[in-house]
Amino acid sequence: MIKGVNRQVVEITQTDCEYFERILFLVKPEFSAVSEGKLRERASQMSSAGKPPATRVRRRVRNVLSLLGSALAGAGVCALTMFLLHAV
Repeated sequence: MIKGVNRQVVEITQTDCEYFERILFLVKPEFSAVSEGKLRERASQMSSAGKPPATRVRRRVRNVLSLLGSALAGAGVCALTMFLLHAV
């Protein structure tokens, strides 16, 4: 995928992501004089910030909240109906 690259490359191999086994960062020429440690630190920050969200957990929470909201709405309608029947 990267052919004939004449640049400094930082490779992150521990991505903590199920989709990617490694990430390659191409360093801009104006930052090639920055120390390797600083570049690796910044690359690690960037790679950890881009993790995909846990979609299953969010979907499950959304479903539970939706069911809870529906149950509360149904209980409210039932309580209002009973109140109006006893008031008449």
